Amino acid sequence: MTILIVIPILMLLMFELGLTLKPADFQMILKRPKPVFAGLIGQLLFLPIIAFCLGWVFHLSPVFFMGVVLIACCPGGSSSNVFSMLAKGDVALSVSLTACSSIITLFTIPLVMGAAAQLIPGTEESVIHLPVGKLIVQNLVLALLPIIVGMVIRAKWKKAAQKMNNVLSKIALPLLVLLVVVFYIQNSHQILDNLAELGIIITLLILLSMGGGYGLSRAAKLTGKEQKTLIIEIGMQNAAQSIAIASSPFVFNNETMAIPAIIYSLMMNIILITYVLVVKNKA
Repeated sequence: MTILIVIPILMLLMFELGLTLKPADFQMILKRPKPVFAGLIGQLLFLPIIAFCLGWVFHLSPVFFMGVVLIACCPGGSSSNVFSMLAKGDVALSVSLTACSSIITLFTIPLVMGAAAQLIPGTEESVIHLPVGKLIVQNLVLALLPIIVGMVIRAKWKKAAQKMNNVLSKIALPLLVLLVVVFYIQNSHQILDNLAELGIIITLLILLSMGGGYGLSRAAKLTGKEQKTLIIEIGMQNAAQSIAIASSPFVFNNETMAIPAIIYSLMMNIILITYVLVVKNKA
């Protein structure tokens, strides 16, 4: 069962994120509010709007519509910090945005997905129900708790935290690849049947999100490094968390809904790696 792989991987990724965080990372919103607010507006508001628009334009089925919106609801993953570093962006800003979005989205995901379940055409006929309470509990247990544990270990045993992070950071991507492979094996027919349409929609979601990051950073008159970071942070979401929510027996219990996130995890890395290669040597 895919969920038995998803849950440990998600908890491990969130624990690894916690190992990199410190309380000061959450304080940047007070010290440098402009870039932080611009990034959060992009992630919390702009992304879901793009997802809704794409779903309506392409007349997605309710299950895939919900899956695309779910991706847009999730926070940026810890990989975005690595991509920001490689792109010579503002790594401190990237870490702060990841930290803040990881906490805030624990509570905004139920709100946005609840609205989606009511507004998306055909959801009543397809019987898509959102148990909000269970979703909040799952987010707290699978996402917030591992982050807190990681932060506590970093605060009390910094050297041990560094050693653990060195190991986990190297296996994080292979674990995500493993998840994608297992999911593909179990759902290969559905993925292949919908790859063309979902591939286009997911690619547009990523590109428009990155474009939104560029537009927001220009409007806020941010520096070049801050601009690169917003483009990456808004364009790179936590696919593992999206898969966990979609396939969890406690929430949607729908592996079909997780298919957009599987395709997203592939396209996201291809597009963001290309972006990093293009901009890494620019000031």
